[in-house]
Amino acid sequence: MSKKIYVIHENDAWVVPLRAAFQKLNLPFEEWFVDRMTLDLSEAPPEGVFYNRMSASAHTRDHRYAPEFTGNILSWLERHNRTVINGRRALQLEVRKSEQYIALQKHNILHPKTIVANDINLLPEAVDKLNQFPFIIKPNRGGKGTGVQLFLTKESLLNSIQNGGLGESLDGIWLAQQYVRPANDRIVRAEFVGGDFLYAVSIDSSKGFQLCPADACNIEDAFCPVGESSTASKFQILENYKNSDLERYADFLKENNIGVGALEYAEDAQGRRFVYDVNTNTNYNSGAEADFGNHRQGMFEIAKFLGNELEKISDEVGQRALAQV
Repeated sequence: MSKKIYVIHENDAWVVPLRAAFQKLNLPFEEWFVDRMTLDLSEAPPEGVFYNRMSASAHTRDHRYAPEFTGNILSWLERHNRTVINGRRALQLEVRKSEQYIALQKHNILHPKTIVANDINLLPEAVDKLNQFPFIIKPNRGGKGTGVQLFLTKESLLNSIQNGGLGESLDGIWLAQQYVRPANDRIVRAEFVGGDFLYAVSIDSSKGFQLCPADACNIEDAFCPVGESSTASKFQILENYKNSDLERYADFLKENNIGVGALEYAEDAQGRRFVYDVNTNTNYNSGAEADFGNHRQGMFEIAKFLGNELEKISDEVGQRALAQV
């Protein structure tokens, strides 16, 4: 059986541009849609390259347990020494923001001050410890900014808890976090593919925290562009981008087995960059890429990277065969 690239995901719309890139490069691929699926642990996985695109926001598309099942798939693949892009460690960080911050600390990457609580009624106490106003409350596992809320006072938080306005946290863990007001109301997302910096995109955050850049997003998400018309104002790829932390970001991604991913940060008025999210299921906005004009399309770069990884596997198999002759 010929080797393929296997894409593990739960959102068909986000894979559309990746399919087109595979086809353009004439790369063999297969999709594993992790919604309803069985896994025979007594069998060995097929040979190939496995790209995990599982998202923390799967539950917003009624795929509540897709990340948990993906964890089983990744364990199975790694047990058989398959080439996995964005393996179990990447998935762990994707669905646990608190662990993102612990991992960032190891690399001396600045992040907003954060207090973790495992009971919604402990959030007022967490806010006292945080002692930062205004502040953000967010679930440990969200995705697309789901559940992130800004509060000006502790009293407004108490009212929200009493009235059930915070929603739910899937794992029962909540974060009280310092709010970093970004300069010009724009955050920046530094994109990496295969360990190399791709580009940085500036995103208008003035209308909310739901900042998914994909061309195809949930139509109910008012802050996510469904087409390309809003690209000019909301998503802008930065020219002549400079960031002294890029090497540190790349080291962080490599150590945590994130072959394709992005770090999102807010830069305050003093020029300090606070990384508040590590995204291992990165998407791109084609309109912003077209406006940028350097022809570096994120999904195409991912396809090329995966194709190179597939070629490495083929070379290794060929070398082993020659050694046995």
